[in-house]
Amino acid sequence: MKRIAIIGAGSWGTALAIVAARAGNQIKLWAHSVEVANVLRQERENKIYLPGFSLPDAISPTNDLTESLADAEIVLTVVPSHVCREIYTQMLACLRPQMVFVNATKGIEIETGMRMEEVVRDVLKDHFEPRYVVLSGPSFALEVARDEPCAIVAAAHSVEWAAAVQETFSTNRFRVYTNNDVTGVEIGGSIKNVMAIATGAVNGLGLGYNSAAALVTRGLAEMTRLAVRLGGRAETLAGLAGMGDLVLTCFGNLSRNRHVGYELGRGRKLEEIVGEMREVAEGVKTARAAHKLSTRLGVEMPITTGVYQMLYEGKSPRELMVELMERPLKSERV
Repeated sequence: MKRIAIIGAGSWGTALAIVAARAGNQIKLWAHSVEVANVLRQERENKIYLPGFSLPDAISPTNDLTESLADAEIVLTVVPSHVCREIYTQMLACLRPQMVFVNATKGIEIETGMRMEEVVRDVLKDHFEPRYVVLSGPSFALEVARDEPCAIVAAAHSVEWAAAVQETFSTNRFRVYTNNDVTGVEIGGSIKNVMAIATGAVNGLGLGYNSAAALVTRGLAEMTRLAVRLGGRAETLAGLAGMGDLVLTCFGNLSRNRHVGYELGRGRKLEEIVGEMREVAEGVKTARAAHKLSTRLGVEMPITTGVYQMLYEGKSPRELMVELMERPLKSERV
């Protein structure tokens, strides 16, 4: 049994808390919102973000960061990527070198182009070297809460840290694999959300599976190019954190990012779509961050660039489709 602080009580944070409780751990579940924390405590159910699932007794909801971290052995952050730095800065005084830091956030910091591992290390650099693990892979919160079979990846530079997370969270329905390619896993988890927006736009335009399959496959090539350029391994992108998560997010009806793209394809405005959503579609911000990063590194990512232009420069989904199809002919290996 481990004592776990889960920082973030959205749908995925709540689902991971339920999984951790099923695996026999004690959990403090921190909610940023007082309203959410009160609902969790009083109703023993996250009626705002993940209704229909009772919280096991092992989960203690709180709105107090200090309380949530007081005796934690594992700190699992499940917050939007654009607040990761802020949250770690707020937690700093309560963090200890003995803790294992697990990140389930999928994104890239816009201003710096840093992956979440780099953000965490940047915040903690004057204090200690964190035992960092990234948790990623194809996993919709609703299906995980239903206890449907699921397989994901825990990646760390140390086999010991990844194995500790694997042992802590695994159940007979929630299978955790280990990996030591943190960069590849984080890039896969981030860029797949951009590709889901593109795939959703294709579906919103009324196009079929041929178009979507082509886009997803070439999207995987883009993800792989960026990951390898940053020091990741190509084979990681062929696994759960790459192709697995890409397929789920691009084709699953529960995908928030696919929903954004689909509604854009139908002609709706981004502000209107996002304004209706309770939770963040990470791909919206990641498209901007990835476009900026790939441009700086000289990595060719035409789909990512097109999504960025669609979201931030007013390019229509149909214009994006035409431009991608009319690019110069080339070898698939390039």
